[in-house]
Amino acid sequence: MQALDRETQAVPDSFAVLAGGLDHPEGVAWDPLTERVYAGGEAGQIYAIGLDGSVTTVAVTGGFILGLAVDGRGLVYACDVGRGEVVRIDPATGVVTPFASGDGTTRMAAPNWLAFDAVGALYVTDSGDWGKRDGRIWRVAPDGGAEIWTTAANALPNGCCISADGDALFVVETNMPGITRIAICPDGSAGPPERWIDLPGTVPDGVAATADGGLLVACYRPDAVLRVRADRSIETLVEDPDGQLLGAPANVAFVGPKLDRLVTSNLGRWHVTIGDPGVRGVPLARPVFD
Repeated sequence: MQALDRETQAVPDSFAVLAGGLDHPEGVAWDPLTERVYAGGEAGQIYAIGLDGSVTTVAVTGGFILGLAVDGRGLVYACDVGRGEVVRIDPATGVVTPFASGDGTTRMAAPNWLAFDAVGALYVTDSGDWGKRDGRIWRVAPDGGAEIWTTAANALPNGCCISADGDALFVVETNMPGITRIAICPDGSAGPPERWIDLPGTVPDGVAATADGGLLVACYRPDAVLRVRADRSIETLVEDPDGQLLGAPANVAFVGPKLDRLVTSNLGRWHVTIGDPGVRGVPLARPVFD
């Protein structure tokens, strides 16, 4: 297994609180249309956060918000684990609409994170139960029709992201700490899984693709964000031994017009953090549906 570089033991001065007063945010997502960061809360809150730190609660689902994604119209898709489904939110009106919950036979058990591909399919990790290896990944069509895409990455599939070139889904497996790469075949089916990196001694949670072909990985434990380069070398990008500025940073999102700033959620705290990661993110697919 690849040993982790543990030299970085303090939060750089470039990282600071962006906005506080939030209810243990787990998910974060960037909307380039409005230049706002979305985050979720434990009681189903959907927060819209400006880069100036302003916060508006645009909706409340009544569940527990994990993963977030934004489409080309600015609608927000949220994994609501309390409701056991993916919901769609219109931030302009606060209307919450069920979007996907299963295939009619099997329901999503623990929808956790989600990512759009270039053709508008939405991939949703369904974590299952801790330690049972019963997780799966759904593929949801633009009309909300869902099918189980693969059960290959089943060790508590958690965060996910589309690769920089769009041909694969990277999935965090928290109970077998590391990242699995699953090819997206031309017909949309799942290719064979490849164990892309092991992250021993961590509890990885969220992941985001970098423009140079690597990944940033948010770790619930330790309170850190790791950088995995394209050659699969690993370094600690930022860590907070005190768990104050970074407190269980469950997910990360590149933000700003140049995608050169990084926002982290902090499930163990009441704020989101922003800083300079020294690398740019990949523009995410933002489909526009009829």
